[in-house]
Order: sequence, then C-alpha cells, then structure tokens
Amino acid sequence: MSMANSSVTTGFVLLGLTGRPELQPALFVLFLVVYLVTVLGNLGMVVLISLDAGLHKPMYFFLAHLAFVDLCYASNATPQMLANFLSEEKTISFAGCFTQCFVFIALLLTEFYMLAAMAYDRYVAICDPLRYSVKMSRRVCTALASLPYLYGFSDGLFQAILTFRMTFCRSNVINHFYCADPPLIKLSCSDTYVKEHAMLVSAGFNLSASLSIILLSYTFIITTILRMNSAEGRRKAFSTCGSHMVAVSLFYGTLFCMYVRPPADQTVEDSKIIAVFYTFVSPVLNPLIYSLRNKDVKQALKSVLRPRALRTRAACALSNEQ
Repeated sequence: MSMANSSVTTGFVLLGLTGRPELQPALFVLFLVVYLVTVLGNLGMVVLISLDAGLHKPMYFFLAHLAFVDLCYASNATPQMLANFLSEEKTISFAGCFTQCFVFIALLLTEFYMLAAMAYDRYVAICDPLRYSVKMSRRVCTALASLPYLYGFSDGLFQAILTFRMTFCRSNVINHFYCADPPLIKLSCSDTYVKEHAMLVSAGFNLSASLSIILLSYTFIITTILRMNSAEGRRKAFSTCGSHMVAVSLFYGTLFCMYVRPPADQTVEDSKIIAVFYTFVSPVLNPLIYSLRNKDVKQALKSVLRPRALRTRAACALSNEQ
C-alpha cells in the first residue's frame, strides 16, 4: 500500500443503509435478530455435523464448510453495521476497511466454488454411485474443500491490494454499509483502469466458471435421473439435490440481479438492497433450507435433542419427588 494513500486517508465513514435517524433503532433490532439466527443456524449446523456420526459423509462435510463460510460472511460486516446504527460517528479505520473488503471478496469467491464442489459431489453420488466411495474419498473431499479457500483468499487479497493502492483524496465517505469495491473506486482520484478491469475479469470469470461447473453437473444428474426406471428412485435422487438447487438459485439469482443489470440502471439504494440479500438473507436461509428439506439432518437433530429432553424430564421428576 502506498505511503501517499495513508497520508491522505486514515479512515472512512460508512453512511449505512439509510440516512434516516428514526429508522436506525428498528433496523438495529431487525439485523441483530437476523444475525443471531444466522450464527445459531450455521454454527448449529457445523456442530451437529461434527457430533452425529450419521452425517460424516462427503455431502455433509461440504455442507459444514458452507455453513462455516456463511457464518464468517455474515460476521464480516454485521458487527460494524450494528455498531454504526447506534453511533453518530460511523467510522472505520483504513486497516479495518481493507480487512473487511479483503475478507468479503475472499468469502464470496470461496462460496462460489464450495457450491460447485457440492454440485460435483451430487453428480458422482447419482451418476457413478458404485465408485462414489473411491472418487469422494477423505483425501479428495479435503482437497475439494481446501481449494476454494486457497483460491478465494488469494484472489481476494489481490483484489483488495489493487483497491487500496489507489489514492483516496476526493472524500472519505462510503455510501454503503460495508467497505465494498464499487463505492471505494468512486472515491479514488488516481487511475482506476487497472482495478476496474481486474474486478470485471474476476467477477465474470469466477461467476461463469463456478456456475458452469454447477450447471454441467446438474445436466448429467438430470439426464441420469430421467433414465431411471423406478419412480421412487427418481424421487429420492431429486430429493438429495433439492436443497442444494434451492441454495444455488437463491445465491446466484441475487448476484445476477446485481451484475447483469446495466450500471446506468442501478442506483446506490438498489445495490444496497441487493447486497443485503446475499450478505444476510442467503446465510440465514441456508441452514433452514438444508435442515427442513433433509431427512438425515432432521433425524440427527432429533437424536441430539432427545437425550437432553429426557435428562430434563428426569431432573424435573427427581426434584418433584424430593
């Protein structure tokens, strides 16, 4: 990072979701509840998969990583945003803004390819079930889960460095609720050509590459399912993919709404609303999607909660006897 940059800007001001003070308390309560549900749901999913031996399968191994990414994703921007709702000085340090921008991009790219890895897992399970245990061994699963992190954080660091090498001398006010690339580029008084094109290439490549893997996997999956003679077999095969398809549709649908529209048609408020969806809505809904539509997860949750319920009843009965 250049010394000139540090001398011009030492921190930024985040305008947040709205400039209307009367809405700040209500928004604080709303997003606090959403964040707590997100933490409870995703952390609970990680713990449940770790505790229940019946969920120690490749499908749930990737699901645990997806829940961890969603948990970190929501935690990257939410605490700062919640603090700003109750504070008059909505500031963030230069280092804090860099970290937030870097982690946001890194986790976004990680989720791209984690969803792609989950699609590949379903492809092998349905299209080549006899060799599933060989093709999706522990070593392969570890590699498929590690690569999204390595690539995501490498590209995220590269993109963040390009952003913060620019000189910010026009203003230090970011019209957003977190340190995002587009509003930061608008504050720069240096040449933004390299950064803008690097961001465009990264967004286009990663969005199309990860989605191509998913669509190709599901093309083979649907073809295989339609060839099945048993209606029950087709139903079970579709049910194992249903949760993932819903999660993919929600995540990529939101991103396409943001990137496919022409820049001239986008307003700052529109971009904030879309950002809310993929920053808060997707992470809070994913645990519900996978738990409500998955028999294994529901069964594991019952098996974990049942002993606790029995112990509670026994303790109550013992106290009544005394």
